Amino acid sequence: MIQTASGIKVLNRADLTKRLVGKLGEEAVVAGIGNANFDLYRAGHRAQNFYMLGSMGLACPIALGVALAQPERGVIALEGDGSLLMSLGCLATIATMKPRNLTLIIWDNGIYQITGKQATATSHATDIVAVARGAGIANSEWVRDEAHFEELIGRGFKQGGPALLAARIDDKPGEIQPPRDPALVRNRFMKGLGNAKAGVLDG
Repeated sequence: MIQTASGIKVLNRADLTKRLVGKLGEEAVVAGIGNANFDLYRAGHRAQNFYMLGSMGLACPIALGVALAQPERGVIALEGDGSLLMSLGCLATIATMKPRNLTLIIWDNGIYQITGKQATATSHATDIVAVARGAGIANSEWVRDEAHFEELIGRGFKQGGPALLAARIDDKPGEIQPPRDPALVRNRFMKGLGNAKAGVLDG
């Protein structure tokens, strides 16, 4: 592992996603575009997974909506630094609404990986955890290493939020993509959350 000057290790995104999925029960997971949802699909496809397709910056707002609609269900957003930077205002809204069942997990590699590895603001001066705390999400912290990640996600997703966990991650590409069928993704997710109107779908 690479050790940064701040003492935070650069971790493998796919490995962390696999560790997360291993802890899940009935939690809903909204994964942002690109590698966040590629890794989630590979780690363990579930009806409670929602895979963003081409809508950059909306994983956290959609997860907020799910958390408010189903306050007894733990809800997790998996989002990249570039996507979060597009919608920083959502952090202030989340802090204001105070959903105790919402956890944001931010994968920060300092680049827009899918579009050509252009540098994001987090590779220069922007600290996602500091921004989140400034927005009012007091329970925000950097993941130090794999053991710390296990500890943080082991606390559960139904209480203590909103929380934001940010991890410095590598830029290894995801290996498997979920089906690019928006209606299928939406309806299967609705069914996974207990919406009887979702219909019966295969997969």
